[in-house]
Amino acid sequence: MGKLIVSLSPHAHGTDSVEKNMYGVIIALVPAIVVSLIYFGLGSAIVLLSSVASCVFFEWAIAKYILKRQPSISDGSAILTGLLLGFNLPSNLPVWIIILGALVAIGIGKMSFGGLGNNPFNPALVGRCFLLVSFPAQMTTWPKIGQLTNYLDAETGATPLSIMKEAIKSGDASVLDQLPSSMEMLIGNNATIGAGTLGELCALALIIGLIYMLWKKIITWHIPISIIATVFVFSGLMHLANPIYADPVSEILSGGLMLGAIFMATDYVTSPMTGKGQIIYGVAIGLLTIIIRNWGSYPEGMSFAILIMNAFTPLINTYIKPKRFGEVPAKK
Repeated sequence: MGKLIVSLSPHAHGTDSVEKNMYGVIIALVPAIVVSLIYFGLGSAIVLLSSVASCVFFEWAIAKYILKRQPSISDGSAILTGLLLGFNLPSNLPVWIIILGALVAIGIGKMSFGGLGNNPFNPALVGRCFLLVSFPAQMTTWPKIGQLTNYLDAETGATPLSIMKEAIKSGDASVLDQLPSSMEMLIGNNATIGAGTLGELCALALIIGLIYMLWKKIITWHIPISIIATVFVFSGLMHLANPIYADPVSEILSGGLMLGAIFMATDYVTSPMTGKGQIIYGVAIGLLTIIIRNWGSYPEGMSFAILIMNAFTPLINTYIKPKRFGEVPAKK
């Protein structure tokens, strides 16, 4: 017979579970998955399937043969890590590089810290940044959309972020005229230039996922809205001061900002616990993203900004502690 465990009151019961939330986020990613398959076809399918299969396999193998414990791949976390890693990769990346990225994401970013709930950094971003540093040429070669059957030999082009970077380097604001319109970036119809990673294709699909997660209360508004608002204000001020910097709408709709703000910065384990802490966290990510984009070596700064703030999450949680359940505020 099982032991009866008695604990002190107060008692609270919720319907949330790890599996429910993980699969809820996966459902929210479905619109973006569909869009990537429509625009890239074979390339998108190969990247996403390779990433998911590799992450699931490595989590199972490490748990079973190295950590000597029952694998928990059914909770959906490995699938979600694989999808998010895949969304941070170009559609023409060789499979062996994807597998290596999955090994780093799961083996180093997650399982080496003890598995789900113990990792201080977002595993998918750990894998992505490792690949970006290790294979910069392959990770910054961007196929154009509409190449449904080409994979390794896809025609490539400059992305909106690289166009923005060129305008800053040259000091010529007219370079920004090459950018797609805001509507084209919203729906992903950037046929004349490189599309970037799979998760950069269509901001509208990601916004649909955000609405779904807010509706299902999987996440709260604090992190995504604070990131987007900070980027809008900071980049808007820079654009007004000097037109070589892109307008705030283009900054928000380009690159991995929407993917990072909605699906990666909101990771339960690596983000602060309180609403106030999440706003501080989001504002810092937004500022760091724009700083890295405009003055750093890489055109994109979202991944690095999130990882940097992951490291500050324990400090934020220490400074802004959540209210204890049932606690009555002290009278002043």
